[in-house]
Amino acid sequence: MDVRWVCGRATQRLALCLAMLLGLPDAPAQALMPLAASGQPAAPVNLLQSGTEIPAYAAVVAAWRPSDVRVLATNGSVIQRIRTDYSARRGDWLALSDVSVALQHAVVRSEDHRFYEHAGVDWLASAAAAWSLLWGDGQRGASTLSMQLAAMLDPALQRGPGGRGFGQKWDQMQAARQLETDWTKPQILEAYLNLAAYRGELVGVDALARVMFQKQASGLTLKESALAAVLLRGPNASVPLLARRSCALLQDLGRPEDCSNLRDFIRVALARAQSRRFDAPGLAPHWARALLAAGQVPRRGDLQTSLNADLQALAVASVRRHLLELRGTGVTDAAVVVLDNRTGEVLAYVGSSGGLSDAAQVDHAQALRQAGSTLKPFLYALALDQQRLTAASLLDDRPLDLAVGGGLYVPDNYDHRFSGWVSVRTALASSLNIPAVRTLLMVGPDVLTQRLTALGLPLVHAGDYYGYSLALGSADVTLLSLSNAYRALARGGEYAPVSWVDTHQAGRQTGLPLFTPGAAWIVGDILSDRQARARTFGLDSPLSTRIWSAVKTGTSRDMRDNWCLGWSAHHTVGVWVGNSAGASMRQVSGVSGAGPIWHDLMEWLAQSQLSSEGGQPAIPADVVTQPVHFGAGIEPDRTEFFLGDTAQAVFMPPASPPGRARIAQPVDGTVLALDPDIPMSRQRMPLRAVDALSRPVSQVRWLLDGVLYGVGSVPDWVPRPGHYVFELQDLQGQRLDRAGVTVRAGGPMFGNMSSSGLMEP
Repeated sequence: MDVRWVCGRATQRLALCLAMLLGLPDAPAQALMPLAASGQPAAPVNLLQSGTEIPAYAAVVAAWRPSDVRVLATNGSVIQRIRTDYSARRGDWLALSDVSVALQHAVVRSEDHRFYEHAGVDWLASAAAAWSLLWGDGQRGASTLSMQLAAMLDPALQRGPGGRGFGQKWDQMQAARQLETDWTKPQILEAYLNLAAYRGELVGVDALARVMFQKQASGLTLKESALAAVLLRGPNASVPLLARRSCALLQDLGRPEDCSNLRDFIRVALARAQSRRFDAPGLAPHWARALLAAGQVPRRGDLQTSLNADLQALAVASVRRHLLELRGTGVTDAAVVVLDNRTGEVLAYVGSSGGLSDAAQVDHAQALRQAGSTLKPFLYALALDQQRLTAASLLDDRPLDLAVGGGLYVPDNYDHRFSGWVSVRTALASSLNIPAVRTLLMVGPDVLTQRLTALGLPLVHAGDYYGYSLALGSADVTLLSLSNAYRALARGGEYAPVSWVDTHQAGRQTGLPLFTPGAAWIVGDILSDRQARARTFGLDSPLSTRIWSAVKTGTSRDMRDNWCLGWSAHHTVGVWVGNSAGASMRQVSGVSGAGPIWHDLMEWLAQSQLSSEGGQPAIPADVVTQPVHFGAGIEPDRTEFFLGDTAQAVFMPPASPPGRARIAQPVDGTVLALDPDIPMSRQRMPLRAVDALSRPVSQVRWLLDGVLYGVGSVPDWVPRPGHYVFELQDLQGQRLDRAGVTVRAGGPMFGNMSSSGLMEP
């Protein structure tokens, strides 16, 4: 039928409406070509107002951005996703071949059943919609998938609060026709499924499938596809309405039997709309958040990191395996950090034990925890640099009482035993507490605090705040900062910060020398000496590896934290084990808790192709060797290492009379307070006498205020308010020791008010 159209925008729209009402298939095409003055068809008008053009399919795919950034390992594998855009929840762009055929059929049937027959506008549906608008209830729509996609691509075509006007609908139709000209049908359907909003914040078929249905889009069933299709029509519709629409669609698709239990099925699916993404990689959630906090995560695209995927997976698995072995001991959490000594790159980072943790979202690699004995290597490195000590110098491992502002500081060894005179090598390798405190007396808490701060440890107080307990790790540190401080020892005493970005092609970091290479090397040699640590750890323990490695463990007061940190020629590994609440563990030390995880990582590094692990680093130029002899058979003769001109051949303990018995309990100056809620006869204090090596003695006499109390092992004393003096004598009546005790009435009964400093190996 030859239909003549008059030029003009309003007339064109009216003609289009009439054409739709009359169902004239050729009228719309002619309507797009208004007559020129000569009566011949003019050039086609622009399909979009203001010169807007439909973008190319490839440009739309390239412009797609998921709402999260993919965190990549060095091999390009995705190890984590971290959300950076909270305006919507979008997944990856899926090719049509990766989308369930059932979903494709359901969407086409529900939204545009003549999709493969029309050229962008379904004129029959448009005519029906116009008829409904003029003489019906106005409920029928006529937007094809192409028209809906055009509105997604052009904000000017999107529906406003009052719906679309006739002019906007006209432009949408024209855009759909251009879309059909430039794109293929599969491309249109693919883009529609990826750009459409489904429920709440879910946009795109990948987010829908992985969140609401907890599966990949290729596995959606017809029942799931029907729900997805009707969500496009009413994303926020109620469950009854969705059930009716889904059932109608299933019947239309020839599957009425799937209508059974539809409401329950829909409720379950909708309840998952805020769930975690299905099978999202979760190897490094805390590392991803750490990068985000450090401003290293781009708003779009992928984030290439320095994490090694295999090493990261091993760290996660090792944490889980060993924590399951420690069930019943109060251990629920662990953290791991592996650093490249040369570049500072983070190769593995585990912030918690995941499902085993009571606080899985807490990043324990950057949580403040008490350091325990892990600070001793820095203390001894300082003493070596200051030439106050050498590796062969003798330190007194016997009981020590120090007067401090709050009373007495009485440190003790982890096993409550004392060794007498020991070398620095033995004291550090076996992690003896008393020699460490004596070393801090030489160095000074302020000097050690300043050096630890320079190493990046988050100490917020001056040295006098920590006092002599700093030698035993009374300060709070993080695993990440402590591991990087150990890396400074691995780098010959040179500190450099952790690298937050992938510097795989970069050279060695330039750092700040904080220890001489010789002092750092000697400390590393001591911490790698199995014989020297045998006193505390034995010859066969998780601290022994097939490659050269230096290692130190630590356990904080009351066994709240335990650590294992060490380095090889190329890597530094740090492990923390404990629990989020800070509760005490039961019979778990650094060698039994964190040590096995550290061993797993070191063994993997030794066998992997990540780098060729070498032996012990070469001896620095400022280190000399010297055969040494120890008098009184204190330790076997050996060849020892010295800095500069500090070498000497013979080490003898100072001349002193044979060690005599002393009062171990009570300590002189003890103040006790009686508890009024406990019967007086039940409140007792033990009396204990030991020799120079802290062994119990019995050939002694006890006097209380000058009166004989007992001989040898005596019964516990029942305190009463007042001041008392205990005296210890040998059997000949010669005084060996004395201790004054003050007892106060009321309040809880305290033991020694001083800190025992029981921090481990």
